[in-house]
Amino acid sequence: MTTQQHPAPTAVQPTQAAGQPRIMLQFIGMGLIWGASFLFMKVALTGVSFGQVAWSRIMLGALTLAIVALVTRARLPRQPIIWLHFTVIAITFCVVPYLLFAWAEQYISSSLASILNAVTPITTAVMATLVFRVEKLNWGQILGVLVGMGGVIVIVAPWQMGALLGDWRGQVACLGAVTCYGFALGYLRRFLGPYKVPSITSAFMYISIAAVVMLILTPVVASQPVQLDLWVILSLIGLGALGTGVVYIWNMNVLTAWGPTATSGVTYVTPVVGVLLGSLLLQESLSWHEPVGAVLVFVGILLTQQRIRLGRRVRA
Repeated sequence: MTTQQHPAPTAVQPTQAAGQPRIMLQFIGMGLIWGASFLFMKVALTGVSFGQVAWSRIMLGALTLAIVALVTRARLPRQPIIWLHFTVIAITFCVVPYLLFAWAEQYISSSLASILNAVTPITTAVMATLVFRVEKLNWGQILGVLVGMGGVIVIVAPWQMGALLGDWRGQVACLGAVTCYGFALGYLRRFLGPYKVPSITSAFMYISIAAVVMLILTPVVASQPVQLDLWVILSLIGLGALGTGVVYIWNMNVLTAWGPTATSGVTYVTPVVGVLLGSLLLQESLSWHEPVGAVLVFVGILLTQQRIRLGRRVRA
């Protein structure tokens, strides 16, 4: 890999690539593989700790992306500010949410984790609008955020005593993870979009920086004994090489083409895949309030992404 001086930053908006079939296929692939990631985590937790799940995921992802970067002769930027921004992304888009999701699945099902992951477009819209000001929400989108938040409350079900005593920890951890995702997507658009860093370079940089962080944290998160079998190993490979390697290149392509809020709509697909796999392979079941809350979240997403529009005045 060689270095290259990037041109002066210029304003970037989502490109016309949004209409290309290649981008749509990558978007669907993201949903399928990330949906399966919740199953991979659940299976991997039978043989390793939650910290080791996150550690292995990031290390295998970094190795995969390093190979891709070498083969494609990816060029790394020289500006220190770009490396600093990617360090923020590495922590908020990888290290913290991966640890939170892996920890959460010790207490909740993979199906429920995949449903809570669907809140990402809501947190992304809030962050992109209120924190980073790279997008503006109309009244319909604001309603979507509120409906989505209502859906989260229904999923968590605070009226149930068990929710206050049992798996609420896992649900809160998942909500913390999707808040990190929303922050990271808005941050990418606000601070790194103007530099036009290529997709492969971007994915390689922040996953590799995350790997360095996890190496430093190894004595804390990955020093426990392990019990490996074929399924645990395959789950870790799927979670790392695919879910944190190849898919992150696709994610950067879609983000460049569609922008942060639309890209986070991949969570239309992930909960469907996650619930199906959890039900078919792990015999997981859901309570009535969880799919009902999921429907509210999806309606909120549709409103937030303007797939559903409120009535407009008709001009004469």
